[in-house]
Amino acid sequence: MNLAEWLVRAAISNPSGAALCVGERVEADYRTFAKHAAALGAALSGKYGVRPGDRVAILAKNCPQYLEAFYGIWFAGAAAVPINAKLHPKEAAWIIGNAGASVVLAGRALGEAVAAHLPSSVRAVVELGGKEWNGMLRADPLAAPAPRGRDDLAWLFYTSGTTGKPKGVMITNGNIHAMAFSYFTDVDAVDPADAALYAAPLSHGAGLYNVQHVLKGARHVVPESGGFEPEEIFSCARALGRVHMFAAPTMLRRLVDHARASGATGEGIRTIVYGGGPMYLADIIEAVDVMGPRFCQIYGQGESPMAITALPRHLVSDRSDPRWRERLASVGTAQSCVEVRVADAEGRALPAGEAGEVLARGAPVMAGYWRNDEASAAALRDGWLWTGDVGVLDEEGFLTLKDRSKDVIISGGTNIYPREVEEALLTHPSVHETSVVGRPDPEWGETVVAFVVKDPSVPATEADLDRHCLDHIARFKRPKSYVFVDALPKNNYGKVLKTELRAMLERTDSRKASQ
Repeated sequence: MNLAEWLVRAAISNPSGAALCVGERVEADYRTFAKHAAALGAALSGKYGVRPGDRVAILAKNCPQYLEAFYGIWFAGAAAVPINAKLHPKEAAWIIGNAGASVVLAGRALGEAVAAHLPSSVRAVVELGGKEWNGMLRADPLAAPAPRGRDDLAWLFYTSGTTGKPKGVMITNGNIHAMAFSYFTDVDAVDPADAALYAAPLSHGAGLYNVQHVLKGARHVVPESGGFEPEEIFSCARALGRVHMFAAPTMLRRLVDHARASGATGEGIRTIVYGGGPMYLADIIEAVDVMGPRFCQIYGQGESPMAITALPRHLVSDRSDPRWRERLASVGTAQSCVEVRVADAEGRALPAGEAGEVLARGAPVMAGYWRNDEASAAALRDGWLWTGDVGVLDEEGFLTLKDRSKDVIISGGTNIYPREVEEALLTHPSVHETSVVGRPDPEWGETVVAFVVKDPSVPATEADLDRHCLDHIARFKRPKSYVFVDALPKNNYGKVLKTELRAMLERTDSRKASQ
């Protein structure tokens, strides 16, 4: 079933209900939201030749038009390709080309920046809220969303793997249906009085969670700032009431810090779902102490969007069970539509308490990687998704993550893939070898550190390497510090030992802290 059907139903059952808001200001009710989506779908189909199964990219910061773009694309039967607005224009253009997107819906500055790098297959770049966009809204609306099946592509989410090249995760209508239904069962309830607050990027998990709120006819709120500002969020929540939001652990840390400093209690915030990175036990204990029982945890990946395990509100807040600390340090138990297994290298289930790779199987798991059979075969084996995460299941089914087998750096809730940074650095003539790791950081979760072996014949400073990175990759990916070394530690097979690099950082940081 086409996801846009949920918007049509919400518009029928709750036509005058507030739908799209900027802060406290209502921009559209559900009748208008649905009409705009149907008109955008008609324009995409009629003016730009978008057909069911085609891909349409969205490159924008959070705004109400972002949600209209989602449903307009789905009305036309196409798949949305949301792109991280922080990416370098060259990186965004590569994704657009790989996805075969024929139309790009973009914020003004982002559209202008990426235009020079786009392949000739892109027919149009339309500015969200611009003149051409407004013309699309005047098109005769489609009578109904294009028919789509459970296994048809709805969302092409670009992540990265061990190769360092972005991979398109094929998320189907059925995957998103299962994610939404699991949310209602395992995470939280939603009703029309609720307000989904989008302080995290709509291109990622926060955007996926829009569908539950559309299905229930709830409000969708983009902060006036368009991003994450703790003071603004607390103020907005007090005015709106019944706010739900998704937050990375580093965002949650900043909210708690602001609450402690200001005396805020979280009034108006009904639920904060946290995930997307490691949550330290002390931090979530403090969060509940300061703000009360408002928190739920989910563990998922782009490959099983938001839906592997969950730790619901009552378990996050419970202090009566003798094992409450162990439970709170976990990522919860399997969501209703998923089986979870901790397995050895052959995929055999391991006993409770034994560490292995986390595997997941069920309706939310992706169809595979876009035009990448080799990666799909490696990630999906015998029906199981191999997550690349190392974890332990206890006898009650609580999953505790121990490590990431993929060396992803999670900074401020955003994934940074070391290989991408390494490849950018290696194009500088002074860089002979490099290896990138994450350094633990109390504010950001992790920061990027580059170990560099320089070519002695080509001098370069940290500032030179910084400028070089800014010319090739997004600003948020560039190293925050550089460590120049004579050689990188390697094993007998020539593989760089990143564990030793992390240990070097830890020793250096410990010495500095003791001085």
